[in-house]
Amino acid sequence: MFGYHVPAPDQAMLVSGGKTDGAPFRVVTGHGAFVLPFVRKVEFITLSMFESEVSEPCVTRQGIALNVTAVIAAKVGNDSESIVNAGQRFLSDQNQMSVLTGRIFAGHLRSIIGSMTVEEIITERQKLATEVLEGSKGEMAKMGLIVDALQIQSIDDMKLGYIAAMAAPHNAKIQQAAQIAQAAADQASAEAQQQSLRMQAQYERETAVTRAGYAAETQAAQAKAAQAGPLAQAEAQREVIDAQTDLARRQADLRQQQLAAEVIRPAEAEAERIRILAKADAERTEIQAAAAASNNRVALDQLLIQQLPQIVEKAAAGLATANVTVLNGSDGLSEIVSGLVGQGLAIFDTIRGTMGAPDIDDQPALGA
Repeated sequence: MFGYHVPAPDQAMLVSGGKTDGAPFRVVTGHGAFVLPFVRKVEFITLSMFESEVSEPCVTRQGIALNVTAVIAAKVGNDSESIVNAGQRFLSDQNQMSVLTGRIFAGHLRSIIGSMTVEEIITERQKLATEVLEGSKGEMAKMGLIVDALQIQSIDDMKLGYIAAMAAPHNAKIQQAAQIAQAAADQASAEAQQQSLRMQAQYERETAVTRAGYAAETQAAQAKAAQAGPLAQAEAQREVIDAQTDLARRQADLRQQQLAAEVIRPAEAEAERIRILAKADAERTEIQAAAAASNNRVALDQLLIQQLPQIVEKAAAGLATANVTVLNGSDGLSEIVSGLVGQGLAIFDTIRGTMGAPDIDDQPALGA
């Protein structure tokens, strides 16, 4: 779009030519902005990191010359003030940021090393880097730059031999310790080798003894097997005979069970069936005879009952010709009639008993 500008993610857009509240230009980062053409001007400054290397000859507090190499990683600050400061100084030539940073750190590196000894510089590199950073922070901020990292890469005494001489006692001590360790290792190796030889010889002796024992045991086992052969064969034959005997016994038991199932049990079942049928037939005949007798007695009883009124009538006729005086009126007459009926029943029972008939009380009710 004409007049609309967008800075890259690692850039800041500087817009000049308008009202900027006292600043030489307006800073735009992270978004685009419309810039009036021909009236305002747009410039871009990088916010990405740059590297600056310093290799500077320095003199220590002891007067010993050292060549120190360091690497600085720096960039323009992200705030508007840092961008404005960097833009005013490096907008026309942004490569100068790396050059000027190296010079500033070289000066501070010489100054800090001049206050330290070689031993301190060698053993306390982090202290050296921290002091150089603290000393250059103010100057870098004025230029709108910040330092991300400072690394001391190398320290060289330019072949004076001081650093080597300083390390010599430590080297000697280390070499002595290494020689002692090597001698101890050699001795341990020799002892281990001797121990290995002793163990190998002992193993060979034990192996020979074991083999001899195995051979003796094998011979004894073979001899025992040779002697035990006939006994084992006899034992095997006895076991076969026992097995055959047991098999024959089981077969006999099985045949007996088969005979019982096929012959004896069917015969017993047939005999039981015949006995049950005979008993049932006898009981049926007895029941039929009893029923016939019972039917005859019932017919006889019915005949006698039919004759009972005539028997009572005959008895009453005899009473009519008798000279009988009734003293108690109707009650006496009732007693006489009852007596006649009782005589009739007595005569009925006598006739039934004579004919072998059961009592009338023992007979079932008529029509039952």
